[in-house]
Amino acid sequence: MLDLLLILIDDPTPKPTEVKAGPLGFALWIFMIIAVVIIGFSLVKQLRKAQAAKDAGVYGDEPVDRSVTTDADADER
Repeated sequence: MLDLLLILIDDPTPKPTEVKAGPLGFALWIFMIIAVVIIGFSLVKQLRKAQAAKDAGVYGDEPVDRSVTTDADADER
């Protein structure tokens, strides 16, 4: 018990300027950025596939023919 008390008294807390992440922290940060980009591309791909399936009528909706333009589409241009 006394040893633990002596260790706690003798072990000073480092100052914020003494603590640095180092190269391992930088590598982890870069890896996480790359992972977010990959997940973003995957999400966009899956959303496009889901929209194509919805337009094809897979989910019970009426199939959508995107090649036909309507008056509302012509007004937007």
